Amino acid sequence: MRLVALLLALSLSGPVAAQHNHSATGHAMPGPQETGQSAFAAMAEIVALLRADPDTDWAKVDIAALRRHLVDMELLTMEAEVTRSVRPAGIRFEIRGAPRVLEAIRVMVPAHAPFLAAETGWEVTTEDLGDGVALLVDGDSDQIQGLGFFGLMTIGAHHQEHHLMMAKGAPPHH
Repeated sequence: MRLVALLLALSLSGPVAAQHNHSATGHAMPGPQETGQSAFAAMAEIVALLRADPDTDWAKVDIAALRRHLVDMELLTMEAEVTRSVRPAGIRFEIRGAPRVLEAIRVMVPAHAPFLAAETGWEVTTEDLGDGVALLVDGDSDQIQGLGFFGLMTIGAHHQEHHLMMAKGAPPHH
């Protein structure tokens, strides 16, 4: 049922005009598909899923919370500064940034650590540094070093479900 709802939502998320765009020869022409910006696309995907789900509790929907999270993701990805030091069993990453970036770091890095640990089986801990957060990852040192901090932050297919839970007003970390 979830797959049907997802497929329905995705098919309905494109503009109607794009679905009915025809050339002078009568052949269907593909219309634009890209929404223009990744955060907007993530919100559009979630909105389409919510609208396609008859069980959506609209009184709890909070797209603004999802947007704030996507801003945090953007700040962490594009503006955080990371240093790393190799340790015997893994790597220590120290993540810092300007005040607003530091807010995003403090929210996202500790929240992601348990997902990273569960997905990889590695030992993952965080430390508050006052002016940043340390992420300590012990496991496959070569892979950890190769991925680096930003690659590690992408591990685990929980992001999409996390975004949906956040938009529904439910606790985002399940």
